[in-house]
Amino acid sequence: MQLDHSIMEKAEVLIEALPYIQRFNRKIIVVKYGGSAMVDEELKKQVIQDVVLLKLVGFKPIIVHGGGKEISRWVEKSGMEPHFVNGLRVTDELTMEIAEMVLNRVNKSLVQMVNELGIKAVGISGKDGMMLKCQKRFSNGEDIGFVGDITEVDPQIIYDLLEKDFLPIICPVGFDESFETYNINADDAACAIATAMEAEKLAFLTDVEGVYKDFQNKESLISEMSMTEAQEFVESGMLGGGMLPKLQNCIDAMKQGVSRVHIMDGRIPHCLLLEIFTNRGIGTAIMSAGEERFYHAKQAGIH
Repeated sequence: MQLDHSIMEKAEVLIEALPYIQRFNRKIIVVKYGGSAMVDEELKKQVIQDVVLLKLVGFKPIIVHGGGKEISRWVEKSGMEPHFVNGLRVTDELTMEIAEMVLNRVNKSLVQMVNELGIKAVGISGKDGMMLKCQKRFSNGEDIGFVGDITEVDPQIIYDLLEKDFLPIICPVGFDESFETYNINADDAACAIATAMEAEKLAFLTDVEGVYKDFQNKESLISEMSMTEAQEFVESGMLGGGMLPKLQNCIDAMKQGVSRVHIMDGRIPHCLLLEIFTNRGIGTAIMSAGEERFYHAKQAGIH
C-alpha cells in the first residue's frame, strides 16, 4: 500500500516535535500576546489554538496580554486624544479607567476563546492576589501619570491556578503601596512573571519577524543567539525602536533563570507552534547555556 506523501510529512512533523514535547513536559511557558495578532480575529483564534495545544501536550502555558491598540481606540471614542512621551502612553486618571476597562474586556474575550476549545481558563489582573506591585514610572524625569514599574511579583495565585489545571490569562494592571491602580507595559509584566515563576520558556508575539543583524535587510534575521551574544548585540548600539528594551528584558529574565526566550512574528499563522516545535523555527530564539547544549545534541541526533 502506497501512502500519500502529505500524510507521511505530517507524521514527520509530529516526530520532529517529539524531543521538544519530552523536554518541556510539565514546564511553564509564558506567552506575551500583543500586536497585530490581537486585532485580526483569525490570527487571534490561531494563537489561542496554539496555546491550548501546548497545554494539551503537557506544557503549563500562561498568557500575559497587552491591549494598546484597543485602548487607543477607546480613548479616541471617549473624545480624548492618545498622548505618548518617549513611546510611553501618558495615563491620567480617566485614561487609566479606560485602560483597565479595555484590558479586562480583552482578558475575558480571551478566556472565552480558550473555554470554547474545552480548556478552563481564568482571567486575572496584576491586582488579583496582590500579584504585581509597582511604583510610578517616569520618562526621562517626566511624570506620565498612572504608568507603573514592577517592584515585586507574588506568583502564588498563578501557582494555585496551574495546580488546579486552569490556564491563567493575565492583564498588566498593578498597584502601588497606596493601592492606586497602574498600567504596566505588557512586555515588562511578562518578563517579571516569567522570572518569578522560573519559567522554562518566554515567548513574545510581536509585529516583527525577530531580531535582525540589520533591520533594513530582511535576510539578516538571527535564528538563534546565546544570552552572551544577545547582550553584546544590545551593547553594540545596532538595535533601535522597541526591540532594544524588549531584548534587554529578555536578557534580564534569562539571568534570573528563564531558560529560553522566543521572539516571533505574531502575524504568521500558528507561529508559536512553528517556533517551539520545529528544528529551525521562524523567529529568534535566545538560549541559555543549558538550552544550547540541548539544541546541539538534538541537531546531532542525541536526545
